Amino acid sequence: MASISLPKHSLPSLLPTLKPITSSSQNLPILSKSSQSQFYGLKFSHSTSLSIPSSSSVKNTIFAKVNKGQVPPSFTLKDQDGKTLSLSKFKGKPVVVYFYPADETPGCTKQACAFRDSYEKFKKAGAEVVGISGDDSSSHKAFAKKYRLPFTLLSDEGNKIRKEWGVPADLFGTLPGRQTYVLDKKGVVQLIYNNQFQPEKHIDETLKLLQSL
Repeated sequence: MASISLPKHSLPSLLPTLKPITSSSQNLPILSKSSQSQFYGLKFSHSTSLSIPSSSSVKNTIFAKVNKGQVPPSFTLKDQDGKTLSLSKFKGKPVVVYFYPADETPGCTKQACAFRDSYEKFKKAGAEVVGISGDDSSSHKAFAKKYRLPFTLLSDEGNKIRKEWGVPADLFGTLPGRQTYVLDKKGVVQLIYNNQFQPEKHIDETLKLLQSL
């Protein structure tokens, strides 16, 4: 019976040698911790992870507590000059209350400047314009001065009023919502408009309603 003789090379030596995968300088660059992005009102660090809330928490953020035909909860907040101002002050005239994510972010700046540019039209309709965000009074003052904003900005630190009015958040609850309310002379909500990514649309929709009141 014929025998088969194997070469002196051992079996492992016949297999291709696999080199471990190592990182190289050609990989995608790693952003520093100080690197930040601003996206329509959202400030976040690239080094931080984005956690997605559970479906139950998301469900709780998408339904507004204040609806058309209702009188919203009153509030007393500080304006850009540090003076307290109450919603009741505007009773007897229409008022536009718009909640926005933050001062100096691209979408919020665009929206504020659009309200500024149409401010005379709001005045002609007999309406007041009030912007609300979680920024403090000093931030509002700098923002208003930089862009020559002729209307009131209120500081809702801790987002208490935002929560009481039920302003829905965006992007799985990570981004404060951009929502506008139009109240008539009796303080009753006649329009609720939400559009995070087309801030200028808030001005068009509110003026359209005010001119019909």
